[in-house]
Amino acid sequence: MPKMKTSRAAAKRFSKTGSGKLKRNKAYRRHILTKKTTKNKRQLRHPALADETNVKNMKKILPYA
Repeated sequence: MPKMKTSRAAAKRFSKTGSGKLKRNKAYRRHILTKKTTKNKRQLRHPALADETNVKNMKKILPYA
């Protein structure tokens, strides 16, 4: 059986935590930042965990993560 391939797009966007959960960066931080509040931009800096509903699919496209 051939090796499973990792989705390179997903590998660049997600990383695994020590407990095995998937860590992601938050959206809405690329442009049009002038109308966003300082508090909002500050909270967007911190990473978040991927939602449990997506984890099953994420494990398929990140088999070695």
